[in-house]
Amino acid sequence: MPVSNHDFLCALRREPVSRRPVWIMRQAGRYLPEYRAIREQAGSFLNLMQTPELAAEVTLQPLRRYDLDAAIIFADILTIPDAMGLGLSFVAGEGPRFERTLTRKSEADALPLPDPERDLGYVLASISTVARELDGSKPLIGFSGGPWTLAAYMLEGRSGGGEFKRARGALHSDPELGQAITARLVPAIADYLIAQARAGADALMIFESWAGLLTPDGFRRYCLEPVAAIVERLKADPDARDKPLIVFPKGAHQHAAELSRLGLDALGLDWTASLGEIRKAAEGRIALQGNLDPAALVAPEPQLRAAVRAVIDDYGQGPGHVFNLGHGITPDIDPEQLAIVIDEVHKSAV
Repeated sequence: MPVSNHDFLCALRREPVSRRPVWIMRQAGRYLPEYRAIREQAGSFLNLMQTPELAAEVTLQPLRRYDLDAAIIFADILTIPDAMGLGLSFVAGEGPRFERTLTRKSEADALPLPDPERDLGYVLASISTVARELDGSKPLIGFSGGPWTLAAYMLEGRSGGGEFKRARGALHSDPELGQAITARLVPAIADYLIAQARAGADALMIFESWAGLLTPDGFRRYCLEPVAAIVERLKADPDARDKPLIVFPKGAHQHAAELSRLGLDALGLDWTASLGEIRKAAEGRIALQGNLDPAALVAPEPQLRAAVRAVIDDYGQGPGHVFNLGHGITPDIDPEQLAIVIDEVHKSAV
């Protein structure tokens, strides 16, 4: 079967499927013992991500264990700011950190535009390796962090306890700085995703992980308008225009109707959204992805299966649904719990 006819890609195109497709955010990760073994071999997260043969191996691990409907390349959302020279590192117990932060518009204006082949070639090599290994058997998702999410880290320097007060304050005190950063990020993200499409990605995804922190006006300026500009660039490129595009605006499902008009193919939703309500608001313009609460994975099997069915029932019958968690799977989860979720999804009527 050509990969273009796979249920995952058909669902993103809102076409009929043979079964409801499912993949899981962070499906290659620390909850898997085989991942932890490779991570120990690599010595650091950065070395694991930047070594294509190791990144390809951990990308494929969950597909060997589970009957998943897509692979997602093992990388990080912050590769672009690192390629711009901000100096990414990961601190145990703290997460990502940058050596440099941006404090003035002139600094943002001076950011170099990364060349994907030269500066992010390790990700493209990982994609090419996985695409060869899959050989059309399963679709492969490439991705980038979204413009606001990357800007938040570039202003804050770290995860900021999930609130990014410094970054949000900068948007209020110096809005030109925020707009200058996103202006540099729009072509960088678009070029990076186009390069991933050329390298072998079958679908593309933008993670706006901190979209829910923005005011309505901030969402328009720093998320909606920049994402619209990225979509326009992707749809104009011969290598990327036919690759379905998913945008995941965590915490911002109130903007679903606006996002559904941008020309993207699917909207990822966190667990606080109702798939049924968003489906109505989007008026059939877009596929939906999600949105089981990741915390449900600790529940006993009967309750876990019931939670999966509740998500499916919320979406309802008909095409256009890709099952996923409402955010990434966490390291504490028993891998057998994910097998239960996948089984229940595939048993459901479509």
